Amino acid sequence: MRIRTVLGGLVGTAGAAVLGNRLLKRRASQFEHGLPGLERTYRWRGMEVSYTVAGDPNDDDLLLLHGIHAGASNYEFEPLIELLAENYRVVAVDLPGFGRSERPPLVYSAGLYAEFVRDFSADVTDEPIVIASSLTGTFAVDAAADSEFAHLVLISPTGDTGDSRPWLRSLIRSPVVGTTLFNLVASKPSIRYFYDRDGYYNPDRIDDDEVEYAWTSAHQPGARYAPASFVAGTLDPDFDLQTELAALETPTTLVWGRDAELVPLREGRTLADAADRDLVVIDYATQLPHAEHPEKFVEYLTTELLEGDLGVDSGASSDSGIGSDSDLEA
Repeated sequence: MRIRTVLGGLVGTAGAAVLGNRLLKRRASQFEHGLPGLERTYRWRGMEVSYTVAGDPNDDDLLLLHGIHAGASNYEFEPLIELLAENYRVVAVDLPGFGRSERPPLVYSAGLYAEFVRDFSADVTDEPIVIASSLTGTFAVDAAADSEFAHLVLISPTGDTGDSRPWLRSLIRSPVVGTTLFNLVASKPSIRYFYDRDGYYNPDRIDDDEVEYAWTSAHQPGARYAPASFVAGTLDPDFDLQTELAALETPTTLVWGRDAELVPLREGRTLADAADRDLVVIDYATQLPHAEHPEKFVEYLTTELLEGDLGVDSGASSDSGIGSDSDLEA
């Protein structure tokens, strides 16, 4: 009798999970293009990859590469697009497996994303300035050695998200249990908690539309496959970021939020010193300084990159000079 009761409970739980997953999928079925500009598609290795273009086609190209998390997409740069488009031809791509791009059940890897960045930038842009966020910065660094990038701007880049956990990737990719677990991680409260804990210094700056867009993105068909590789640690590069960045010939600037905890500023200073790269520190910001203070971020770009004068804090705590800590208080 007890076995029947337990089995009946398990079947009921599984059935409820399946039903709940179907309802969430139905609720997220309307997923509209959310950025200003024209949406286009790029076919890569059989996948349709979505990207947005804004600005004057005669201006210098600027390629935006979003970070990696459950609800990641090019919407991360929504606060910046119109500001950047005043001076650049902006290209904001949804990486394969994210946003409005296709999400086949591949085993996603750092090497795959580096190859994508290399191919996409060569086919769609012309010697772009590349802005890459968090882990995606390592994909851009990997691609830069064989690409014609005018400048790299890396926002809180990291090449280490923890120990490799391939079993976790397999679990999240499983049909019922994996979908249910991913839906919990990608719930609206979880997404808002992520933005509150690691994304924004001031939680009042978290926009409801941003949470809604990330939630909708995270509930598209196949949405769990790429993040499964991320949480398993298998999107980490197989090189040391300091060493690779130091050897890179492409001009590179690091940008950090002063109060970042997920990838703290001390790591940014260490990386900047070791690789001999410029470091811009934005006050009252954590992991997403560009989204929280878009005007200050764009002010840096338009002042420093367009004029070609990178007088910024090279790892040291300075309070003077263009682009120094004091100039980027928000």
